[in-house]
Amino acid sequence: MTPLMLDVHVPRSITEQLRRRGIDVITASEDGSAELEDVDLLERAKLPGRVLSTQDIRFKALAEEWQRIDRPFLGLVFGHHLHGTIGQFVRDLDLIANATGPADWSSTIEHIPF
Repeated sequence: MTPLMLDVHVPRSITEQLRRRGIDVITASEDGSAELEDVDLLERAKLPGRVLSTQDIRFKALAEEWQRIDRPFLGLVFGHHLHGTIGQFVRDLDLIANATGPADWSSTIEHIPF
């Protein structure tokens, strides 16, 4: 199972629904990292072994840059808020959390909804 960290841009309703499904999820606010710069939050997420999920396009660009320069990060799940519903994001994050483990994510970017 892959534990998740949700950026401040991810709606609270997604967090709540994931928890109802038994997914190990923490928000950046709960972690005390809501005020961190993007680069620091992407780095922070790998310390507890959590894949970061965001709806912020800047995070996607940052992770793509890290891939280009071979700077490791655990993983990023990106879903633009205009390209899916809350239900789609919940379903896809549930699938990701249950069907993968942290070792599957080395510097990977996944786009949702599928």
